[in-house]
Amino acid sequence: MDDLDFMIFVALFKEAWAKCFGHALEKPMTETESKIFCNKILDQTGLAIGWKSAKNYSIFINAASSEKKENPSTATLDTLARYVLEAPYTSEIQRKNDESHLPYWFLYREKFVTNSKKTVPKKLFRGTVIMGIGTVLIILAIIYIKYVSSRARVEFTDYFKNIDETTMTEKGWLVKSRDEAFWNKRSIKQGELTLYTLRGDNWPASSSEPDIKNLLLRKIPSDCFTAEVHFKDFIPEQEWQQAGLLLLEDTLLTGKSIRLSLAFNDNFGGTKMPGEIYIQAITSLGNGFGKPEEIAHKPILYPDSIRKHPSLIKNLKNAALRIEKHGNKFRILYSGGDLENGPFKEMVTQEFDMKPKYIAIFAIKGYTDSAIIPVAFNFFRITGDPCD
Repeated sequence: MDDLDFMIFVALFKEAWAKCFGHALEKPMTETESKIFCNKILDQTGLAIGWKSAKNYSIFINAASSEKKENPSTATLDTLARYVLEAPYTSEIQRKNDESHLPYWFLYREKFVTNSKKTVPKKLFRGTVIMGIGTVLIILAIIYIKYVSSRARVEFTDYFKNIDETTMTEKGWLVKSRDEAFWNKRSIKQGELTLYTLRGDNWPASSSEPDIKNLLLRKIPSDCFTAEVHFKDFIPEQEWQQAGLLLLEDTLLTGKSIRLSLAFNDNFGGTKMPGEIYIQAITSLGNGFGKPEEIAHKPILYPDSIRKHPSLIKNLKNAALRIEKHGNKFRILYSGGDLENGPFKEMVTQEFDMKPKYIAIFAIKGYTDSAIIPVAFNFFRITGDPCD
């Protein structure tokens, strides 16, 4: 990195800091500040910068006497520029496929160079014209890039063929509340992502905060979308064992949410009834807004029936859940049976005032003593849909 690029990097980093925190960078970041900074960038751009690297950059920028220069990659510079210039949301793979030339770094660089030129008075007019033309070209380029991005149909599909850490991160997945022992067992079967029904829930209990271990989430690409997940041979048989999709306003499990799951239930408020495996959809207004509301409850199989007729187990050979959002309307669908491509059936269409930012794959057992069982996911897709 030459002196000019390094000077531009310093200005870019300081501008990104000011955008995040609302004041100038006057001293090196703390670890907490660095993590907040990097999470803000990830949330807005879909791209990650390591918090330790960001912290090192801030240390160097504030250490004027240091002789060793930091040398961030062009990809890192482009990520910072995308954040400052408010570029469209993307992912590492999408950027590699569509914008491998890393345009936003060069747009920022050109803008900086243009605005920094100093000319003598007799050339002031010419310099002003050149600067104006340069600024117009940058604005037009940004508008064009945003236009092309908005016209492209945003779609992400994952068959979970490769689920190592690097690949998952590059695909835009983020793991929250890790349980390392079980997360390290996610690849026990080739071509599937295995999660486990660990203790936890996205609603608080009297003695527990909201928490879902190994919650696998990603940013939702557009306001209107269709998302679905498939899993195989998942047979919940004990209280609150369940798995499915979760729509969230935030990653802290404190905002509005919609949870769609294949679950087991044998608690009927004191009424004696046989346990059931069922599809459940629940909405929540978030912490402090009362109890959640069940908007769909559809039994699909009874364990007692399986014991009498073992062939019924084929109805759980394959299962798929789908959520469609258009405006404030959410349509919930389910597919199940021995065929992988069985038709979806609508469970409910419900209006709910929520703009989810994240979608997650999960497996839980609530705050119960039920057994921990595996859930094998083999397909996920989310598609951005037009809202008009």
